[in-house]
Amino acid sequence: MNILIATGRLAEHTVRNAVGDLAEVLVVDTKIAAFITPRKLLTAIAEKFPSFDHDLIFIPGLVSGHFEKAEKELGCKIRLGPKHAYDLVFVLPFAQNIEFSKEVPACELLADVRRTMALEKVQELEEAAIAPIGIRGMKIGGNSRMKVLAEVVDATGLDTESLALRIRSFEAKGADMIDLGASLHATPADVKRAIEVARCETALPLSIDTLDPVLIREAVDCGIDMVLSLDSTNIESVGHDLAASDVVAIVIPDPGEGSMSLMKNIGLARAAGVEQLIADPVLDPIGHGIADSIVRYMDFHKTNPDIPVFFGIGNVTELIDADCTGVNATLCGIGADLGASILFTPEYSTKTRGSIGELKRASQMMVLAEERQSCPKDLGIDLIEIKEKRRRMDGNLPQSFVRAEKSKMWIPDPMGSIRISIVPDIHGKKEGCILAEHDSTSIAGSTAREVIDTILNMGLVSRMEHAAYLGQELEKAELALKNGRSYAQDDDF
Repeated sequence: MNILIATGRLAEHTVRNAVGDLAEVLVVDTKIAAFITPRKLLTAIAEKFPSFDHDLIFIPGLVSGHFEKAEKELGCKIRLGPKHAYDLVFVLPFAQNIEFSKEVPACELLADVRRTMALEKVQELEEAAIAPIGIRGMKIGGNSRMKVLAEVVDATGLDTESLALRIRSFEAKGADMIDLGASLHATPADVKRAIEVARCETALPLSIDTLDPVLIREAVDCGIDMVLSLDSTNIESVGHDLAASDVVAIVIPDPGEGSMSLMKNIGLARAAGVEQLIADPVLDPIGHGIADSIVRYMDFHKTNPDIPVFFGIGNVTELIDADCTGVNATLCGIGADLGASILFTPEYSTKTRGSIGELKRASQMMVLAEERQSCPKDLGIDLIEIKEKRRRMDGNLPQSFVRAEKSKMWIPDPMGSIRISIVPDIHGKKEGCILAEHDSTSIAGSTAREVIDTILNMGLVSRMEHAAYLGQELEKAELALKNGRSYAQDDDF
């Protein structure tokens, strides 16, 4: 395919470096590539190519004009390239196989295509995986993807509406399984109600989180799929009940004990007839022996490669004041090496919000990395949310410029003030909204652009500085919503 890349004078060097010999470069008579127009493009082509025979022209992804007439005149496709010139090196190899867009920049289109291809591959590998345990059609262990078990803390103590909302929210975030945490004061009736509510809200596998034999037995009678946890204090009481109902059991060592206790309890569970079991060697928090516990996991998996392993990542993320995204990704990678089958998180504290989705994405990344026998990078999906993989072009400060200053006066808008806030997790769904309130009018939208456009279209703003202020605050609100942060109008983000 004969490809032509149109650019402006300012980006010429970057474009030529990115393109190499993959395409030909045409410099149009404009300094800024995004200002290329159909007429300027046609003029540049006529000057450089007396006989034009290209199959595809990429114009910069930020160009906003309509090029249909130019396409007809040239007899050649004109499509949006990437927004930034350095991304051409990733876009061009796909030119033979992908139909690029007149409306969506190639970098965004390709990102969506690569993401879709990656997720389809994850699904393909999961369907082909062989696992020793199956719960409601979900594979656990073997070479199947690590599953995310999200705990609803104190599920037995929540009112019905709150519990239902939490379950819907966890499922929307990507949880593969739901764990119902039982409080110390829970009764069998509380357990029964929690399971009934959960069954009404989701078809995902359910587990009960308690050591109390009475509560475990009630959960088994109510059709629970998995019990978290069994140790020497309850195996004798409930082991046969679990075996008779074919309920999956997560076996842990006795409090304060190590690998010998875990193996002993696994033996006790098997003696009671429990065949479907998962081992939890217990991941300790940072500062409390995390390195020793990782070695414990490694030793267990080497000795018992056929037993699925429970990996309590929440023990670490909840007890460190650090952004959880990187922590979750790193621990998920370590868990993959240690044979982990279940990644556990309560997503309880504010700082760990988003852990469910992060662990789901990390587990998918590890599947792809294992299949490709590579590090988990350049997979089509990632967990880069704040940092960036490639830096865009920076500006150059001219010799002469006006030093910006904040206005010392603020004149209230005669049309009145507008209050901005965010509403996350609407009705348990992952997507929230930005809310702008003006007197009796409330505007809800998912992006700053659509909210400010609606405000302007409704004539709710009459001063330029008020519109500029609202744009600034709405953008902060959108960033807060996307990154799972709180937002307060006029506060620094």
